[in-house]
Amino acid sequence: MLSNRAALIEAELESLFRVGKVLNRSLKLQETLETVLKVLHDGTGMHYGMVSLKGDNGELTVSAIYCGERQLPNTMLRYRPGEGIIGTVLESGQTLIIEKISEEPRFLGRLGLYDPQLPFIGVPIHIEEAPIGVLTAQPITGNDGLLPERARFLEMVAQLIAQSIREAREIEKERQDLTDERDRLRRAVRGNYGFENMIGQSPPMKKIFELIRQVAKWDTTVLIRGETGTGKELIANAIHYNSPRNHNQFIKVNCASLPENLLESELFGHEKGAFSGALNQHKGRFERADGGTLFLDEIGEISPSFQAKLLRVLQEGEFERVGGNRTLKIDVRIIAATNTDLETAVEQGRFREDLYYRLNVMPITLPPLRERPEDIPLLAHFLVDKIAKKQGRHLELTESAIRLLMRHNWPGNVRELENRLERAAILCEQSVIDRTVINLTGLEDELPLTSSTNQPKVDLKDPSLDERERVIAALEQAGWVQAKAARLLDMTPRQIAYRIQTLNIKVRTL
Repeated sequence: MLSNRAALIEAELESLFRVGKVLNRSLKLQETLETVLKVLHDGTGMHYGMVSLKGDNGELTVSAIYCGERQLPNTMLRYRPGEGIIGTVLESGQTLIIEKISEEPRFLGRLGLYDPQLPFIGVPIHIEEAPIGVLTAQPITGNDGLLPERARFLEMVAQLIAQSIREAREIEKERQDLTDERDRLRRAVRGNYGFENMIGQSPPMKKIFELIRQVAKWDTTVLIRGETGTGKELIANAIHYNSPRNHNQFIKVNCASLPENLLESELFGHEKGAFSGALNQHKGRFERADGGTLFLDEIGEISPSFQAKLLRVLQEGEFERVGGNRTLKIDVRIIAATNTDLETAVEQGRFREDLYYRLNVMPITLPPLRERPEDIPLLAHFLVDKIAKKQGRHLELTESAIRLLMRHNWPGNVRELENRLERAAILCEQSVIDRTVINLTGLEDELPLTSSTNQPKVDLKDPSLDERERVIAALEQAGWVQAKAARLLDMTPRQIAYRIQTLNIKVRTL
């Protein structure tokens, strides 16, 4: 008896060591549990090991089973608390030893595995004193007087399993939290770049929005053209986040901001030791964008030598890292943008013609803001709301301020408009951005000199106009001829001169 106990202790210690090693592996939970049960089967004679875990509905489901050479039975079995031996162990939270299962009326035998003449042991699996499952096995040695020792061994194994399950669930919860956060951010990003959030009601912009809706569905290469500040990157974002690739990476690179040697490394990556300072392998942006979209901003600024390397990737979908000889295949959608005249660059030999045609599959040309002044009110209100949210305050934009904004040429386009409004918000002591606040930004001093022939007419009797706006509008319609402006306002030249002086209007000469 003593020799049997010593041999059992030695076998169990060895098996505990092996169980610990199994549980430390980064395997899937079911695979891990099945390997643990195999260790029990091979090392300690605890056959037909089974782990059943409690689900959200409170029922036990067989999660893992090992039965040696025998064919695995259907393990889609469930036990309610208190049902059968397994349900009893879960409900009581206590270890149960059955010396002969044929004499146990609670034994259901659904699996058809167990020898009715042999013992059966079931131990609870606890996490923080709460039973979350049951570990069961059948000692193949029969009732050799060591069943309590075997049960104690299974309890130790159950504790190790509980720790592994807790860690697996914590990792799964963290993974799910990260997935939920990722999905939330993706929804937020897609919401920010949704078609309904595109600002513009002018005919040119309506055509562009419809074109974006169409091109977003496909993997076509897109070339976005327009002056600085027209929103080329916003259009690229809208195309990606409304495309089938929106669940993958959207990688951006400004080709004008990097010298050629760094640009090659950034786009194609490099191998360790490829050049001085390359201490580790680096994945380039093409590789990181695999399955997604790569946005190449300022594409017109790359050198002719690099254009040849880029052309190969666009044509073949393959490249090598700097310092490497292994060809990598990628699946990337290309969206490029430029504010340069590529046609002239091709004629002058500064831009490869074949690369130009490879990029110019679906061109989208954004009109400058001065060509769509009817969009300025919508854009201004949208940007003021954005600035107000950023500053954590309420801001209003008056009609008089909008009329002043609409008279500017906006060489910096939407970016300049946003910067001007942010400056006005900083200078605004109250919550209202009116004409006076806009003037504090220096805008009126920068207004172009326009004549009465091309300046849009303003209704001088509009009650929303203040006196200063009315006088300025009359002067603009009169070509800044004071006598003519006085007649438009039913004033004398002396009266309008007095108004110009008291209202601090800077007289312009056309």
